[in-house]
Amino acid sequence: MKLHQLRYIREVARQGLNISLAADTLHTSQPGISKQIQLLEEELDLQIFKRNGKRLIGLTEPGRIILERAEQVLREMENIKRVGEEFTRDASGSLTIATTHTQARYRLPPVVATFIEKYPDVHLTIHQGSPSQVAQQVVANEADIGIATEAMTEQPELVCLPYYQWNRCVVTPKGHPLLRDTPLTLEKITRYPIVTYDFAFTGGSLMTRTFAEKGLHPNFVLTAIDADVIKTYVSLGLGIGLLASMAYDPKRDAGLKMLDASGLFPPSTTYIAVRRDSYLRGYMYGFIQMLAPHLNRKTVDAELRQPEKG
Repeated sequence: MKLHQLRYIREVARQGLNISLAADTLHTSQPGISKQIQLLEEELDLQIFKRNGKRLIGLTEPGRIILERAEQVLREMENIKRVGEEFTRDASGSLTIATTHTQARYRLPPVVATFIEKYPDVHLTIHQGSPSQVAQQVVANEADIGIATEAMTEQPELVCLPYYQWNRCVVTPKGHPLLRDTPLTLEKITRYPIVTYDFAFTGGSLMTRTFAEKGLHPNFVLTAIDADVIKTYVSLGLGIGLLASMAYDPKRDAGLKMLDASGLFPPSTTYIAVRRDSYLRGYMYGFIQMLAPHLNRKTVDAELRQPEKG
């Protein structure tokens, strides 16, 4: 049994059983991966993958267990590699952040600028997705740190550290009748078509639940993952926008007006998530503390040592 064989079965599983895509990702050949999987199955005297002819169609029951164990082995190998790098090249390496568009666009830029200045030899990559996608990327070791809302706390493999709380605002074109109809209420909001986040993003389920608890049925005419797209369609008169307060800037969004809606919805919490079993490099602790000064290395380590919640 060889480590590259474990990498191959993991990547094939990640790529939806597509050996060609796995080969492209791993910069190797499709026949080479197929041969190594076959050799591993012969050594173990069992099938890891179900097949229909030459096509892989699923994992066998022992294959699921083997894949889970392979993930653990490869994570520990990565952790061992990180230990070595920490003591030989402490200020160089790579850092992958997974986050939502709103965080990447409106919250992270000053932190990223500071990080790049302090750690010029660290290659920084940012992936965008929904909160559940962010969580899955961290669970799968495709990202070192995840930054998103409450959905990440549903993953037992992750330690989720509270970052900050935020709430919502309503944006309208200038002269919109809602601007004169104060105070703002949920009922008044539902009188107009609404443009807001895709419900998988940025606390969308909390928002819709708040309306439902009041027996209200808002008319969502467009949902998007991008706050700038929401504001564009509000400017075109498609409806009023309901978005994170941080996404409105009076100078940049001069054609729009903002109404504070923070008293109408419970606050949402953005979390910083890392795998419970990960070894964090020094610059990773540094990035976390740049984001949230209260999360110093001692605090993060204390949370990582906490037992997994059942």
